Amino acid sequence: MANEDKRILVVDDEASIAGAISYGFRREGYRVDTAFDGEEALAKAASFRPHLLVLDVMMPKLNGFDVCRRLENREETGIIFLTVKNDIVDKVLGLELGADDYMTKPFDIRELIARAKALLRRLENQGREKETKAVEIGELSLSADNRTVKLNGKSLELTPKEFDLLALLLTRPNRVYTREDLLDLVWGMEYVGGARTVDIHIQRLRKKLGEPYQALLQTVYGIGYKGLGELP
Repeated sequence: MANEDKRILVVDDEASIAGAISYGFRREGYRVDTAFDGEEALAKAASFRPHLLVLDVMMPKLNGFDVCRRLENREETGIIFLTVKNDIVDKVLGLELGADDYMTKPFDIRELIARAKALLRRLENQGREKETKAVEIGELSLSADNRTVKLNGKSLELTPKEFDLLALLLTRPNRVYTREDLLDLVWGMEYVGGARTVDIHIQRLRKKLGEPYQALLQTVYGIGYKGLGELP
């Protein structure tokens, strides 16, 4: 997909920052729209359907975290958070909500564009290489084709990264991954949250799966994690 076919929505309540970011992406040939608060961001995301959302955290009406929670078609949209904060708690929260990357102001727009390009390439590759493999373990079923997980006949609500992590582990049972492997394969780059990001997502998945299915995600002490192909 050429740059001109990719849509980027830039959301920041500071017009000068939004303008500078938008100008940088337009120079690279992308289609760009802007919004200046959380409510406008949701409205434009619904109509513009961006491939990438560059999203400020601290905004009026709705903050960036709230926008991320309410965003529709999240599996189709990459998200890069922008913030003046340098708090690891905020960064981990953003990743938990499904963000793909996180940059702290002030930042170099050239670095932002480079990260955006890498993220868009990864999302495009994931779309092309989407697995057809389905997993069924007892009352748990996972379809990589339509990105759904059902347990006891009911759909599990997972963030995009939770789904990607679960699908990777369950479609390759008994393969052991280090935390660094999982960061690279699921997130695609090294994050400020580091290996702790993987641990948090595993904990959240186990809680959502509940007994006995949480046992499908096994900790390999001193190394990382593996998925099982059947209940232990």
